[in-house]
Amino acid sequence: MTWNAYYRGDGTSRPDTRLPAPPPWRTFPNRPVASVFRPPEGLVEAVNAALALRRPLLITGTPGSGKSTVVEQVAAELALGPVLRWHITSRATLADALYRYDALGRIHAHRLQQEKARAGADTGDGDDIAAFIGLGPLGTALLPSERPRALLVDEIDKSDLDLPGDLLEVLERGEFRIPELLREGQDVAELRMWDSADKYRVERGHVQCTEFPFIVMTSNGEQELPAPFLRRCVRYTMPKPTAALIREVVRGHLQLEMTENGPEAELVNEFVRRVAAGESVAVDQLLGTLHLLHGADAQSAAKVRGRGERERLIALLMKDLSGA
Repeated sequence: MTWNAYYRGDGTSRPDTRLPAPPPWRTFPNRPVASVFRPPEGLVEAVNAALALRRPLLITGTPGSGKSTVVEQVAAELALGPVLRWHITSRATLADALYRYDALGRIHAHRLQQEKARAGADTGDGDDIAAFIGLGPLGTALLPSERPRALLVDEIDKSDLDLPGDLLEVLERGEFRIPELLREGQDVAELRMWDSADKYRVERGHVQCTEFPFIVMTSNGEQELPAPFLRRCVRYTMPKPTAALIREVVRGHLQLEMTENGPEAELVNEFVRRVAAGESVAVDQLLGTLHLLHGADAQSAAKVRGRGERERLIALLMKDLSGA
C-alpha cells in the first residue's frame, strides 16, 4: 500500500510531518451538527407530536442512522440550551440519572474534620450533605425553567429490564424527591447541576418541573421494551437509507457534490445494499471512507491509487459492526 504519507513503519523520526486536516465531524470542539442533519420522512411530525404532547420521543434505528442527532437539531432550532446526555448501560439506574450522593466522600470528609478538630484547627462550616449531592442529567432536566431542557437518553434498550418501568412515574409526574436531604432535615440545599458548575436551590428535597423536558430516547432494537413504557412515548423508526438520502448526507458533511454515477456513487449504492441486506454498517463509516478517498488531503488522496489499494482501504473502514 502506497498511502503512507504519515506513518511509514520504518522507525525513522520525522518531526516535521504535517498531519492532514481532520474530517469536519472530528474537529474539537465539535462543530454543531444541526445544520447538516436531514430528517427523514415523518420525523418532523414525530418531533412536533412529542413537543405538543410533552411526551418522550423514542427513536429506533440502526447504529449511525442519526438517531441521537435529532435532539441536537431540535435544541438548536428551539433554543433549548445545551443538550443533557444520559448514556445507558446495563448498570444504569434511575437514581443515578436523578442525583448522585457521594456517601464515601462524605465519610472521608467527616474523618478529616474530626482530625482537624483534635488538632485544634478550624473545621469550616461543618458537615453539609449538599456538598456531596449532585443532580444527574434527568434530575437537571426536571428542574423548574421557563423553557424545557433537551435530554438525550442514549440506547435505552441496553438497560436493565427494570429501568424502563422505573422511569414511568417520573415521566408521568415530572418530579422526584431526594430522601437523603429529608433524612438530614435540610430544608434548603444548593445542588450542583449536571455537566455544569452552576447550582440550583432545592427546597425540602423536592424537584418539580414547570416545563416537561424534550426527551429523545434512542434504541437499536436489541431489547423489547414494556408496553406501559411504550404507551408513554411517541415512537418513530428510522427508515432504511436510500441512495438519494445518503448522497444528501454526504453533501452536507463533506461538501462533496455527489452524482448518480462514478466510484463515489457506487460506494454509496453498495452501502445502501448492505444495510438493506441486514448488515450493520454506519453512515459515519461511509463518510470517513469518502473523506479519505476524496477529500482528506489532496496529496494523500492522490496516493490511493489502483483498484486493489482502494478496495483494501474500503474493506478496512467499512467492516460490519456486528463482528470484531
